Amino acid sequence: MKKKLTRRSFLKKTAVAGLAAAAPLKLVEVVYGKENEKFTFAVISDAHLTHIKGTKFVRNFDEGLERAIMEVSFMDPQPDFVVFGGDLAQLGKKEELDHGLEMLSKLSLPIKFVVGEHDFYLDMGEYWQKNIAPLNYSFDHKGVHFVVLNSILTYQSWIDQFKDPMERMLGMARLDNPKGSPFIVGEEGRRWLKKDLSKVSPDIPIIVLTHSPLYKIFKPWNFWTDDAEEVQAILSRFKKVTVMHGHVHQIIYNQIGNISFYAFMSTAWPWPYPPTYTQKPNNFPKITVMMNRADPFHERDGTGWSWVEVINGRVTHHYELWENTPRTVYYDEKLGHPVDKEYQDPAKRIPPQFHY
Repeated sequence: MKKKLTRRSFLKKTAVAGLAAAAPLKLVEVVYGKENEKFTFAVISDAHLTHIKGTKFVRNFDEGLERAIMEVSFMDPQPDFVVFGGDLAQLGKKEELDHGLEMLSKLSLPIKFVVGEHDFYLDMGEYWQKNIAPLNYSFDHKGVHFVVLNSILTYQSWIDQFKDPMERMLGMARLDNPKGSPFIVGEEGRRWLKKDLSKVSPDIPIIVLTHSPLYKIFKPWNFWTDDAEEVQAILSRFKKVTVMHGHVHQIIYNQIGNISFYAFMSTAWPWPYPPTYTQKPNNFPKITVMMNRADPFHERDGTGWSWVEVINGRVTHHYELWENTPRTVYYDEKLGHPVDKEYQDPAKRIPPQFHY
């Protein structure tokens, strides 16, 4: 068995403890079947690089992405590839996307890009598709079928109300927008997904990479995909499905039918948890134990990096958090869903931070 990368071993190897511990990323270890099918891939997500003017960008967001890139570069052994989980830019500007691509070019590994809404709504994905990646695509790697699915589309009636592209982008970029619109994969995207999976055996493990969650958490913040149930139905014939998504900037895990869901953290900032906003109801997963953030205004609190093992199609997700208690979330075969190794027992939980 290959030695796993841990926070302690990483810091010992790199001798850059202060910088390395701040790096918010994921190392994903996948094992399906035979030993020679084992592989790792890294995930970096939600950088939100923000252009100020000229060559100036918001420092904190740049530093988060830089630290993640540094830590991936020092991984030993090196992962097979890197997934970027969306929202490379904050307002979809060419300057922001180009800046992010230049930073990511320091990696010597292939990168699989997932588009986020902050990358898309300025020009409706034109620059992204031309210079970065398709909106929907798939690939096979060592016995696993990966699907990169665009989940951040929305309704044409919402798009048509804005007078110019930047107004539209700003309308989508707000977290708590009373005039916001939920995400959709859309009919064309679902049709593409059906066709892509039509020749894949139900026994093949599926990993779906999206930006928004493929289930409904909290509509006021658009942690929500309107046609999620229709997408879940397309995935229902497969025995083991994992959906990994960005957008929510928190530790969140869920189980719906045959699908296990795991959220990426952000290199930029953490969002509060929807249940802390007590004025409105939410569908936050009951099984998720929320992170207790000691200082919600610290620029690095609530961000971090993690690595994930997937053995025989089941995920164990190890979160290494910046200035916070590390977490391990694993799939409990008896319960049939992910659980927090230390805090799932209510008697052992650290109370979450209440923000509102």
